[in-house]
Amino acid sequence: MKKIEVKNLTKVFGSHPKKGADLLKAGKSKDEILRETGMTVGVNRATFDVNEGEFFVIMGLSGSGKSTLIRLINRLIEPTDGVINIDGKDISKMNKEDLLTVRRKKLGMVFQKFALLPHRTIQQNVEFGLEIQGIDPNKRAESAKKAIEAVGLGGYEASYPDQLSGGMQQRVGLARALASDTDILLMDEAFSALDPLIRKDMQDELLTLQEEWKKTIIFITHDLDEALKLGDRIAIMKDGVIVQIGTSEEIMRNPANEYVSNFVEDVDRSKVLVAENVMIKPDVVTTFKDGPRVAVRRMQDKGISSIFVVEKGGKLKGLLTIDDAVEAINKNKWVEDVLINDFHHTSPDTPLTDLIGIAAETKYPIAVVRNEKLVGIIVRVSILSGLVLGKGEYTDPESDEETLSADHSPIEAGGDQA
Repeated sequence: MKKIEVKNLTKVFGSHPKKGADLLKAGKSKDEILRETGMTVGVNRATFDVNEGEFFVIMGLSGSGKSTLIRLINRLIEPTDGVINIDGKDISKMNKEDLLTVRRKKLGMVFQKFALLPHRTIQQNVEFGLEIQGIDPNKRAESAKKAIEAVGLGGYEASYPDQLSGGMQQRVGLARALASDTDILLMDEAFSALDPLIRKDMQDELLTLQEEWKKTIIFITHDLDEALKLGDRIAIMKDGVIVQIGTSEEIMRNPANEYVSNFVEDVDRSKVLVAENVMIKPDVVTTFKDGPRVAVRRMQDKGISSIFVVEKGGKLKGLLTIDDAVEAINKNKWVEDVLINDFHHTSPDTPLTDLIGIAAETKYPIAVVRNEKLVGIIVRVSILSGLVLGKGEYTDPESDEETLSADHSPIEAGGDQA
């Protein structure tokens, strides 16, 4: 469900902004308009949607227009042209009273500068937005306390901003936005003023909070690693124009132009790719009812030395090796009697960086499991190909016979295959 819809949103700074917008429509560039009119194009016909509960990141270098864009969305800056729909209502056309209501009920803002009131305690700072709305003192105190606890600042309610570190002050700003219980959080370079370690902690904290609160978030950053870590989707801006929108993997795999390609060329792919990006579907599996003889036949046919055992519906039960299957036949045992459960498994969204060490040491494939069902396997060659290939060269192993063949080769993988 679309929570935010932005269509041809434009901002021109200068004496005749409407004329500047018309020149953009006529095909003039930002530089041409500046030379001919002296006006500056902040945002050039930006169009994108943000789904409910989505973490949407807008990134770009200084001067790209990203901070202007986020301020247009809540009309801290008035747009020159375009549409801003929030829950289907165009706020670009709203009067001040209706806009104020939308801001209070739907739009929370977290700034780079913490914007805390120095003479107020942490509790009072977090309550501030609710106080302006005229919320009952008891209710706003309860909401503020819950938000303070959520960002890990329980016990600091009576402290003042200057008694807290920069990271803690930013948590107060986040708590203030959460306390207002708005549907949407707009975060403008919220962590860029923090030290690297504190910044990482805040990123992790925000992802954890998002799991629970499920807000719709628009997050502005100039840091690609931060964008890749946080965003469900990323919009990359240059000279006021959105040049590409996509997931981390889509942008890494298929950069839209040289500008985006230069952005992503030095990115550590192991931090971007997840298990689902490199897993392959198991060529063959077996079940308890098939018995050890059928399992041996399937392993022989595929030239593999182990096979995953599933039950009806694909629920993963364990791993069977060729040696154990032969033993079961010779000693008249069932598959259940020789099943191995000591193997690695992971979820589809596990970062590749967490799997590299495991893949290097394990003698069995890594099982990728969703809701207890086997959805794929990962072998060493899958990880290596995912890390080495880039800039559109990476081949989806599910759709490429050559890659499938390589990924299933016990020699290539350096261990037993399922």
